[in-house]
Amino acid sequence: MEHHHHGHVHSPDEHGNHSPETKNKQAAPPAIDAHAGHHTSDFLKRFWICLILTVPVLLLSEMIQHWFGFHLEFQGDKFVLLGISLILFIYGGKPFLIGMSREIKQANPGMMTLIGIAILVAFIYSASVIFGLKGMDFFWELATLIDIMLLGHYFEMRSQHAASRALETLVELLPSDVHVERKGIVVDISLKELRNGDVILIKPGEKIPADGAIISGHSMVNESMLTGESIPVHKQSDDKVIGGSINGEGSIKVLVTGTGEESYLNKVINMVEGAQSAKSRTQNLANKVAKWLTYISLSIGIITFLFWFSKDGDLAFALERMVTVMVTSCPHALGVAIPLVVAISTSQAAINGLLIRNRTAFETSRKLSLIIFDKTGTLTEGSHRIQRIVVLDNNYSENDILQYAAALQQDSEHYIAKGVKKSLELKKLELWSSAEFEYLPGIGVKGKVKGRQVIAAGPNYFRKENMPVPEIPAEINQASETVNFLIVDGKAAGIITLSDTIRPSSKAAIEDLKSMGIKSYLLTGDNEHVAKSVADTLGMDGFLANVLPDQKQQKVLEFQQKGEIVAMTGDGVNDAPALAQADVGIAVGSGTDVAAETADILLVNSDPQDIVNIIRFGRATYKKMIQNLIWAVGYNVIAIPLAAGVLYPNFLLSPATGAVLMSISTIIVAVNAQLLKRSL
Repeated sequence: MEHHHHGHVHSPDEHGNHSPETKNKQAAPPAIDAHAGHHTSDFLKRFWICLILTVPVLLLSEMIQHWFGFHLEFQGDKFVLLGISLILFIYGGKPFLIGMSREIKQANPGMMTLIGIAILVAFIYSASVIFGLKGMDFFWELATLIDIMLLGHYFEMRSQHAASRALETLVELLPSDVHVERKGIVVDISLKELRNGDVILIKPGEKIPADGAIISGHSMVNESMLTGESIPVHKQSDDKVIGGSINGEGSIKVLVTGTGEESYLNKVINMVEGAQSAKSRTQNLANKVAKWLTYISLSIGIITFLFWFSKDGDLAFALERMVTVMVTSCPHALGVAIPLVVAISTSQAAINGLLIRNRTAFETSRKLSLIIFDKTGTLTEGSHRIQRIVVLDNNYSENDILQYAAALQQDSEHYIAKGVKKSLELKKLELWSSAEFEYLPGIGVKGKVKGRQVIAAGPNYFRKENMPVPEIPAEINQASETVNFLIVDGKAAGIITLSDTIRPSSKAAIEDLKSMGIKSYLLTGDNEHVAKSVADTLGMDGFLANVLPDQKQQKVLEFQQKGEIVAMTGDGVNDAPALAQADVGIAVGSGTDVAAETADILLVNSDPQDIVNIIRFGRATYKKMIQNLIWAVGYNVIAIPLAAGVLYPNFLLSPATGAVLMSISTIIVAVNAQLLKRSL
């Protein structure tokens, strides 16, 4: 009985337009919807019509007349009562009866089976009374039961719908019309006609329709709804923009690189949807409990009937007890308990820039005992600036060394390369061309520049080649500067040093983790000095320096073998094996590269505080699931015996009261799940 409900998110078709025809294949149709074949508003409409029909049923019921001390009788009144009740039964009971037949066909009896049996028994029994069976009809209980069930379902679906609204708000981030430049003139086309390679004009205040790169103009762009980054980001020529973000004051022209399926927004939507529909361990537990509860309540219902009927042969009383047990024990609350929390947690996290790809890992996050941080770009800014250039071979000038390095590094995405390229731009020096570029993992890069074999690498290179490391001048502070040698034709020509700044939020994040009882370790390819300096400044539990990319996975494994539950955070470039090895792999700042395929959780911002947030949120989510399970099961443990009549004759739970209690318990669980929004 999976009652997870994803609202109605349509996946974009190949043009990226969200059309109802192309319903997403991966999200299973919501179970309540599937059972009932109806949507939220339909339940409400049925409820109002049935409520109106309930009035004459109540007025014509002997029991109600007896309670309120009035008498209403006319020729054929019983058949009028039967007629109205029949309409009520067919119209109001239809969603439940259809649901019941589906569940029985799938050999998976659940909630709908319970409600279906309850209203069927109530109707057939009451109709038999009209036709002469001894006893008192309870059409009024049938009517109120159907009303309450319809209303309960409406509220349940509405709260589930609210959970999936977050996804729809993501879908709604895209505009419907786009200004495209065609042959020098700007024309408006609809979003679905937009193609990669189009040039679009985005006016101030407009939404950006697709991923792309700015070719002219500059503006502040608000990406908060996608990345959680609250401050608008300044964008100019060559900068990338994300579809769904909002343009500020400037007018910009953008070359479209990602529409529809390829866009960042769509990947986020698919990921959130995947995570919402992915079953986690807790959810499987809830489904098992719900199934057992169905069997138990059916058995108890039958036993209750047999017990009371054999005791004093009162068919009416025995049937009433059975119906009450069926109604009261519907595990509605249980059906909603976990899926609602799952849906809300995943979408809330996404809105805050925390993308959950793997639900099980997200649930593991509450048990973490140790986190390994890959230094660059996580705890530090990752924006290395060149501190100094030291000439080691007098045949070269400082500018030569910078130009050789920049020529070599121009094809690399590494932070050192970015620092070198920036410095070259600032000095307005010419960028030479290079050939035969090759990446040396964890060491550096090599290639041909001006016919010479050039290598840019850290001290590790010399160790690997079993060569003595050239003397590093004393003025270089190795505790804070990363040393990068430039080697031309096998000879060290110069040193470029870069330094990285620690993020403002890193220290607080490490302290928060400490207070949560989680150890933090720094993992870096840098030397001991730099690693120690960062780890000490932040008050971490330790550091692992000079680690080559292929050793990272091994380091994670070593901690796991000591019994630690390890999370690894990295920027995903060469951390994939380690992220996959860790119990929870957290890719940080992967920005538009949502496909950090091996990570379980992606943090859109590179803010270490988000790591703390995801763990806190993981703990809060788990707590909510457990609270909901306890509430849903506990309610049944108390309600079923009362319905079966264990306290008779002192206390007797009527079918209608049973139905009210059941609906209330469902609503409590739904409200409790919504409270999760406060914990992020």
